[in-house]
Amino acid sequence: MRAIDSGLQAHLDSGATTLATCWRVTRRDGFVLGFTDHDRSLVFDGTAFLPDTGAVGSALSSSADLAADNAEIEGALSASALSGEDLAAGKYDGAEIEVFRVNWADTDQRLLLKKGVIGEVTREGEAFRAELRGLSHKLDQPTGRVYQRLCDVNVGSIKCGVDLDQAAFTMSGAVTALRDAQSFTASGFSSFDDAWFAHGLLTWVTGANAGLFAHIKSQTATGAVSLWLPAGADIDIGDTFTATAGCDKRFDTCRAKFSNASNFRGFPFMPGNDFAVSYPLKGEKNTGGKLK
Repeated sequence: MRAIDSGLQAHLDSGATTLATCWRVTRRDGFVLGFTDHDRSLVFDGTAFLPDTGAVGSALSSSADLAADNAEIEGALSASALSGEDLAAGKYDGAEIEVFRVNWADTDQRLLLKKGVIGEVTREGEAFRAELRGLSHKLDQPTGRVYQRLCDVNVGSIKCGVDLDQAAFTMSGAVTALRDAQSFTASGFSSFDDAWFAHGLLTWVTGANAGLFAHIKSQTATGAVSLWLPAGADIDIGDTFTATAGCDKRFDTCRAKFSNASNFRGFPFMPGNDFAVSYPLKGEKNTGGKLK
């Protein structure tokens, strides 16, 4: 049960309230943004909550069980608040969010309604819609190991053990020609096989996307690169980047490409569905011996 400040409780009991909703977003890089559905800026806890986003929140709902709590916030893109480029670049993915009910006439009277993270963010013209996921959404995420044929860890992680800083698994290059928002030609790949960096990570070093990363969909020795998603900002000729080799999480790849079969975290020899539902048939050699 929430403990409500006595001043706020008295304000609520008065019958005539001056309430507003405020949202504080803290990105993973530490950048903090505040906005409100009030018609002027509000300041508390060292954060300025701006009104010029036109932000509107959907009804908040919570339950006593373990179901995930979800809500949404909608607003207009504003250069003084947040930009479409930042949204496209994924800077707000997984950002922490706090929702407050505030007495705008006295911001010391406020109540924290909800804490969570931003889930899916979508754009509709010059407007955005962000999904707010309550903390209970983490209970829907797999934890521990997964019984499956493919490896369940990322290449280069501690459990994987592969050192991606080795010369065989990393390279530096620069964009030499553009094809579209998520594909280009680049230098630096001539000494690597086709698809060596497929499923790998590309980190931009210079250009409008500097500091951001993208996942590589495909790559050839001639330097043709495709990304799974468009870059957050326009890619220009001369933009430099680094790339690390990718892994499709298959046992054969782990063994042949990375010489890391001893650390493979999948179960490549688990029986498939056909085996699991198989049964003896008349006319077969039903000797009771092992299946071949």
